Amino acid sequence: MTSAITHSGPAADADARPIASAGTFRIGEGPQVRRLGFGAMRITGPGVWGPPADPKAAIDVLRRAVDLGVNLIDTADSYGPETSEDLIREALHPYEGLTIATKAGQLRPGPGRWVPCGRPDYLRQQCELSLRRLGVERIDLFQLHRVDPLVPADEQFGVLAELQSEGKIGEVGLSEVSVEVIEQARRTVPVATVQNRYNLVDRSSDDVLRYCTENGLGFMPWHPVAAGGLAEPGGAVAEVAWAHGVTAPQVALAWLLQRSSVMLPIPGTSDLGHLEDNCAAAELQLSLDEVNRLDEGVSAL
Repeated sequence: MTSAITHSGPAADADARPIASAGTFRIGEGPQVRRLGFGAMRITGPGVWGPPADPKAAIDVLRRAVDLGVNLIDTADSYGPETSEDLIREALHPYEGLTIATKAGQLRPGPGRWVPCGRPDYLRQQCELSLRRLGVERIDLFQLHRVDPLVPADEQFGVLAELQSEGKIGEVGLSEVSVEVIEQARRTVPVATVQNRYNLVDRSSDDVLRYCTENGLGFMPWHPVAAGGLAEPGGAVAEVAWAHGVTAPQVALAWLLQRSSVMLPIPGTSDLGHLEDNCAAAELQLSLDEVNRLDEGVSAL
């Protein structure tokens, strides 16, 4: 199998592309990535279940993301399940200049259904299967998709430490966790990233973002472009978007990128046009006044 360790290559030589304006961030002791990545959940079928209606279109989206300068691709074994990882391998292997992040820890009994499973034997099995599906000897960033409340947390963190010491994973990430849980995990294994829901209208993880910023951990917000009523006519996002001649999702992404230097948005889409718009957000600079208007708009909701 081919290693997925990040190295220079065609996808890495993209400093002249718009997405380079987002800047870069080093994930733990591992790869340097551009701060605007791609989330590969939506390249599956409805309910994040099964293959997409048009697999070729999904492959085109993945390859176009890399053409635009994206070098961080985030997926999970449960997206499909397996479908997203399979498509990523078909589209992008051997991942020249790319960082592939995946996750384990969720069972999929059916479309739209998710059940945490953090048994150490299961996490180890899923890591091995992701290695095989992605066609790599080491996963760049392996994330615990959810902390299973039915399994002692230290056992879940312990198997991540074992997989890292064995060289099967590079960096370790967590998803949907509190500051307390991050600190508990860090007593067992170095944590490089945290992936929590976070966007303009859902800032319930502000304390986690603050902790990540202060400690140099990457923060990967999922559902990053949600803007709720702020994107409706007369809303703060709509007004800022109109002033710049851009879309509401672009404003939402620009706001995230300016909120913290450790922010790593991973917007996902199965549409080439939306992908182009999302990547263009890297060049959008919001003024302090505009940021304040967005913050005040959220307070008024």
